[in-house]
Amino acid sequence: MFALVDCNNFYASCECVFNPKLIGTPVVVLSNNDGCIIARSQEARALDIRIGTPVHEIQDKLRQHHITVFSSNYALYGDMSARVIEALHYFVEDVEVYSIDESFLDLSGYSHLYPSLEDMAARLKACVFQWTGIPVSIGIAPTKTLAKTANKMAKKGSGVHVLETV
Repeated sequence: MFALVDCNNFYASCECVFNPKLIGTPVVVLSNNDGCIIARSQEARALDIRIGTPVHEIQDKLRQHHITVFSSNYALYGDMSARVIEALHYFVEDVEVYSIDESFLDLSGYSHLYPSLEDMAARLKACVFQWTGIPVSIGIAPTKTLAKTANKMAKKGSGVHVLETV
């Protein structure tokens, strides 16, 4: 079995970790040249702010909804990613970093430690949040591709989804 751990709204979540007053408010992060939106919080998403939107096209919306805007800070995001990965290694040895905010975990050989994959994933999710302040979603399935699908289902529910084939 494989797990895909995906950090939720990663760049925006990183900014909120260091400014907790922003939790629950709309936040967007801009590209290198501050031209386009590359990340947004759930609250900004709910305001129909889309990835790739040029920031100059939504200035009125930003003011109207008091949306906090950040220039991207890749040093911060890289550091936070390393912290998340460290937490993942606390649970399993084989962690494959897929991107700055996603990692696959090979769960083979851990059934004696984690008889319930759902319970293990819930504990992992809580641990990552406690250690880093970053919320994650976890999808578990027999293949990496299916784990990605399970992760999408996790995002729509409790943040954890185990997809077992029959």
